[in-house]
Amino acid sequence: KGARPGVDFTVGEWADVINAKEGDICPVCGKPLQMARGIEVGQVFQLGTKYSASMGATFMDEDGSEKPFIMGCYGVGVSRSLAAIVEQYHDDGGICWPASVAPAHICVIPLTTGDEVVQPAAEQIAEQLVELGFEVAIDDRKERAGVKFADADLIGWPLQIVVGKRGLSEGKVEAKLRRTGDKRDIGLGEILDLFEPAADALAGGDLRAFEPMFVQDEFASDLPDIEPIGADE
Repeated sequence: KGARPGVDFTVGEWADVINAKEGDICPVCGKPLQMARGIEVGQVFQLGTKYSASMGATFMDEDGSEKPFIMGCYGVGVSRSLAAIVEQYHDDGGICWPASVAPAHICVIPLTTGDEVVQPAAEQIAEQLVELGFEVAIDDRKERAGVKFADADLIGWPLQIVVGKRGLSEGKVEAKLRRTGDKRDIGLGEILDLFEPAADALAGGDLRAFEPMFVQDEFASDLPDIEPIGADE
């Protein structure tokens, strides 16, 4: 405060500076400024000839002279990428991983770990799913069912398969789609047929490979190769 240009200091260069805000008019194109938050997940660096010259890494130019390569490199921020995915795909219960980047595609949850009926059934279901190409986790901790459910939501497995005594006695298990919370029963005999289209979709990079399994009857006409809920076997 009180400093005088030309007396107390010398100005080396003058510039027009403004604190830009949403809606400001661009002096070049005349359109309003749009602002959005983002995260840097990758960077490209031009290294020039600094390293190639010192290493003697050269190529023969079209005029027959040797010249050093112009080098570049790039980096991908893995942790930043994961943070961006979690920021985009989460809810109050935890993470909702897209199937293509999830730690595992499916979590099989036996309600009574170690039970002579439930445990082998859970392991057999997991083996069937692995054979189809899925990455499968089994929560065989000796914890209450509620703890397992909460942790499955928190971790964000795209699909949960709950294996319990009552369901097994009726020849079925329960599947839950993490992203929407939708649930449906699946017959033990239809697991391979039902999950094969999802495996193919996942291999093709479909972020929502499991969702057609939870489509209601009235929308099932668009999905001829997938059994809708309640369809007759």
